[in-house]
Amino acid sequence: MKIEVDLDKKREIAVGDGGSVKFRLRDIAVEPGRKVNLKKDFDPDFTGGYDDKAGALEHVAKNVQRLSEMQETLYAQDIYSVLFIFQAMDAAGKDGAIRHVMSGINPQGCQVTSFKAPSAEDLDHDYLRRASLALPGRGMIGIFNRSYYEEVAVVRVHPELLVKQKLPAKARGKDVWEKRFKEINNFEKYLRRNGTIVVKFFLNVSKAEQKRRFLSRIDEPDKNWKFSPADFAERQHWDDYQMAFEDMLSNTSTEWAPWFVIPADNKWFARLAISEVVTGVFEKLDLKMPAVSDARKAELATIREALLAEKA
Repeated sequence: MKIEVDLDKKREIAVGDGGSVKFRLRDIAVEPGRKVNLKKDFDPDFTGGYDDKAGALEHVAKNVQRLSEMQETLYAQDIYSVLFIFQAMDAAGKDGAIRHVMSGINPQGCQVTSFKAPSAEDLDHDYLRRASLALPGRGMIGIFNRSYYEEVAVVRVHPELLVKQKLPAKARGKDVWEKRFKEINNFEKYLRRNGTIVVKFFLNVSKAEQKRRFLSRIDEPDKNWKFSPADFAERQHWDDYQMAFEDMLSNTSTEWAPWFVIPADNKWFARLAISEVVTGVFEKLDLKMPAVSDARKAELATIREALLAEKA
């Protein structure tokens, strides 16, 4: 059931003027069962020893083209669906990464869902319901900009949000997060068994880089719309969020729905790494154009003759 992506292959990605970015997908993957320490295990500034932004983005463009071709086959085959989940602190670059890496996708075969604070109706249902309603159909690519993982991150940092969910007392016990990790793992296993491939990205931005981006949004008038005072308020809970994310990554990276921790301090490298994972996942799927039977071919030949025989 595991997602077959070659984590050990050393990727010598040719970029720019003869240089290369060297890294393995294992460098950014969370091994199932591994206890994650973001400070020790994943460097937000990692770039594979390379600094040619323009060259790297050229390679991203090539991956975008490959993804476009593979998406057409995914859509035509109509068996699998693929769900990409993006989680991060504010200003980590989720929106830009989604926009760049998925820029070549046919909109008819893709749906993007951004999860905001739950509505009153959402709170009257279980926490996985609204995600279930947004799942991609067969042949489709789904992108979740934030997701049900907010339920073990934001809700954990702000326990008053758990109270608003009007849960039975037993569902709000000390083991609530452990139970939710198990529920999420079972949910994703169910999706995988039914043909939905789930791949998850955590964009790992440093506190210093977030500060720089916040200041940029404040100092540049054209970026003011991107900044919300709520973003600064959440920054005050940085350490609590890091702990929540580490627990999330440690408990929900599985063979059937892995997490990849993307170094996000350099947006160009984040986009390169994400595009490599995305194309790697597609390449390992059994994607084939639907076979055309002999009877169907004969029918098409008859229709072709009829079309050619039509008078102008």
